Amino acid sequence: MTDTQDRADIRRGCLVGAGFFARNHMQSWRDLGPEGVRIAGVCDLDGAKARAMAQEFGAEPFDDPLAMLDALRPDFVDIATTPPSHRALVELCAPRAGLVICQKPLAEDPEDARAMVAACDRAGARLVVHENFRWQRPFMRIQELLRSGTIGTPRFGRISYRHGFDVYAPQPYLLTFRRLAILDVGVHLFDLARLLMGEAVAITCETQRRNPRVAGEDAFTALTAHVGGGVCVTDSSFHTRLHPEPFPQTLATLEGDDGTLELREGFRLVIHDATGRREEDVEPAVPAWGEKPWHIVQDSVRNFERHALAVLRGEAEPQPSGADNLKTLALALAAYDSAEQGRRVFL
Repeated sequence: MTDTQDRADIRRGCLVGAGFFARNHMQSWRDLGPEGVRIAGVCDLDGAKARAMAQEFGAEPFDDPLAMLDALRPDFVDIATTPPSHRALVELCAPRAGLVICQKPLAEDPEDARAMVAACDRAGARLVVHENFRWQRPFMRIQELLRSGTIGTPRFGRISYRHGFDVYAPQPYLLTFRRLAILDVGVHLFDLARLLMGEAVAITCETQRRNPRVAGEDAFTALTAHVGGGVCVTDSSFHTRLHPEPFPQTLATLEGDDGTLELREGFRLVIHDATGRREEDVEPAVPAWGEKPWHIVQDSVRNFERHALAVLRGEAEPQPSGADNLKTLALALAAYDSAEQGRRVFL
């Protein structure tokens, strides 16, 4: 039995959304095929996109998500669409799949996000949010070091994502977003801040619109206070001129009671602890289907999807779950409130 499709233990999934980033999803799911997973259907309102992607990856195309769910009865659904469609799709999928994966940001307002979590709870489905930054190899290694107590309790953090790469060419719709950097990348960075520093209790934020082509903010700087007294600076810019271009690397510093971790450009992780100073190379391998500089993202998608498969099998708890991600969304929306009102916002 060599064909994955013929195995009885295969978990069958469906993908909703056949856009730019969905290719990473599909390539990664295909990589994980030998581990017992297959995407059986691809749906997009643009039928031509669905047919092209389905043909490439050996799936069945649809332009109606309900028709796909009824026809294929999948074990899980991977939603890779833009935020305005998320609530309706999650509510549609929850009674029809054991696991629902939703692209970030979960929603644009807390009411929709809470409704999505509630829909999955009612149906007994697991909801996991595609926050793939925490699944990047450098941050997986940082999590390991924190769990082992290498630097003690983190007291100060900085998480920085600054570049000048033209993110608008493959995703022109970003130019029209009135809320851009915080909801596009800030949610990833706030998820990391909560994961590494502990729960946030307050935020102060400033936003900038540096590129006249964009409708929303393309840069922000935030200061969060965390349970236990830790603080974290989170900053991002889509309009920073650097040579060589660092996109899409995220840099970070974590200072603890017993040491410091520095994630520097070029995937260099510098560890300062009781033994002195050492450096690790935490660059991921380039997937066979991938390319630099996207490999950090592509590898993280595969890591995330392997985790989602473990959740589906009952071997792991969602990271992050929909309920947990409500707190990240609340932090992102509080960042907007802080910037617009010029004040510190308590959560």
